[in-house]
Amino acid sequence: MKKSLFYSLSAIFFLLPGVLLMLKSVTPVWKWGEAFSFTFTLRGWETFLMDDRIFHALFLSILIALAATFINLAIGMISGKALSHQNFKGKSLIETLLLLPLFLPVMAAALGLHITMIRLGLANTWFGVVLVHLVPTVPYTIKVMKAGYDRLGGGMLEQAQMLGAKPLYIFRTVELPLLMPSIRSAVFLTVTISMSQYVLTAVIGGGSVITLPIIYYPFLQSVDDTVMAAFSTAFALLPIIAVGAVEIVSKLIRANGLVLNRGVK
Repeated sequence: MKKSLFYSLSAIFFLLPGVLLMLKSVTPVWKWGEAFSFTFTLRGWETFLMDDRIFHALFLSILIALAATFINLAIGMISGKALSHQNFKGKSLIETLLLLPLFLPVMAAALGLHITMIRLGLANTWFGVVLVHLVPTVPYTIKVMKAGYDRLGGGMLEQAQMLGAKPLYIFRTVELPLLMPSIRSAVFLTVTISMSQYVLTAVIGGGSVITLPIIYYPFLQSVDDTVMAAFSTAFALLPIIAVGAVEIVSKLIRANGLVLNRGVK
């Protein structure tokens, strides 16, 4: 009963809006007072793909989001494990400091970091945009991975070490499989936040780094719901594709690890 209720609510609140959004992207604008009729149109997607910059912006957005995701996972897993399994002086203070970027106004952070990026020669570059996207994403990743390591505990890792397993083998066969729910959540959050950044990308990118939000946000002033639905559908699909890609990569890593271990034996 509880499972059916959960699945029903999930379908209502998550799947149904997505289905309606996709339907809206292929139907014309309906005005109040007109007779309702379902007609199929690709005008929204044609407008979306019409811009010459769209494919370059799409590639650059995915590149920046994936680069930010991998850096997030590296920082988040190391920091999350340390905060979860280690006790040291000032632990609470460090954890609080890591969350401070979430409480800073986006514009203040962007303008402050812009000066630093200019001095480092990273302004108006895609890698500079990657680094600035870490500001609103790393705190979430650290919290998510810390929660994952809290659930994992230290007992399994200690047992593997006592049996003589190497750190890389422990990570591949113990940590990675058990942390996959946390990794999925971190990837989804990072990709979604990164691909929706307009202010940080515009300030640090300086108009030279064109991502999907740079093209998308001017359409917010449009009253054409069909075009907006097509843009929104594309935005919604990209985090799902990213999570699927991470899932495939993790399975390949585990499969290769098993093959290598059997070869060693």
